[in-house]
Amino acid sequence: MNYTYISGATGGIGKAFAFSCAEKGYALFLTARNIDKLSALKSEIIRKFPNVTAEVCPCELTDDASRREMYAFIEDKGITFDRIIHVAGVDTQKAFCEFTYEKLLFQLRVNCESTAAITRALLDKTVDKAEMITVGSMSGVTPMPYFALYSASKSFLESLFISLHYELKKRGIKVTVVLPGGVPTRPDVVKAIKEQGLWGRLSAKTPEFVAKKSLKAVAKNKLRYVPGFFNKFLYFTMKILPLRVQLRFIARRWSRISKDAF
Repeated sequence: MNYTYISGATGGIGKAFAFSCAEKGYALFLTARNIDKLSALKSEIIRKFPNVTAEVCPCELTDDASRREMYAFIEDKGITFDRIIHVAGVDTQKAFCEFTYEKLLFQLRVNCESTAAITRALLDKTVDKAEMITVGSMSGVTPMPYFALYSASKSFLESLFISLHYELKKRGIKVTVVLPGGVPTRPDVVKAIKEQGLWGRLSAKTPEFVAKKSLKAVAKNKLRYVPGFFNKFLYFTMKILPLRVQLRFIARRWSRISKDAF
């Protein structure tokens, strides 16, 4: 039996992926930081889908030792994967000089280091013709003053996994990068979307929408998937507008917002 790996499984988007995959009958390997939340999620999934197999394993993604414990758990259980879904991420938003050194490293380690390291480790346990989804962000499409670190980290993910889309073709592995706009999950995210007014409402898509559409996109081996018509329009616009125009607009819009949810 092959499993679907989902990181950040207890968060809004991760949970939506877990239930969407369970609905399809996929065996699940769920990871997040908190074992109590993972166990509760597993129980909730099994109640709704009693025929689904689920394994849970807590992991502090920023800690290499914790990641290696997860790899050992996978090895001991003889688990192999036919689907890898990277959801876990940190979306701290503030001017770069307002980051503490610790928070700067934390965001980079979760968004960049851990995703790359885990992908490399799990590929040795992944069967051919598997599927891989990575949740990037519309924020990574262009540099974003006052959201610079998050934007750069999501741009890193887009670049890495688009490259892997081609590198892994010889194994028949499908790789799709998902670039959502606002996704109402935590209360602070819901508040931020409301503060953006009409723009935020048009951009926002539910976690369930993102999960279900992303699974369809990777099945078609799409390079990128941008959820929602408005976000597709924004993506196209950012590709043709002069960069300096984008930077001025983004700086005015985002300099007034600061968010640190972790």
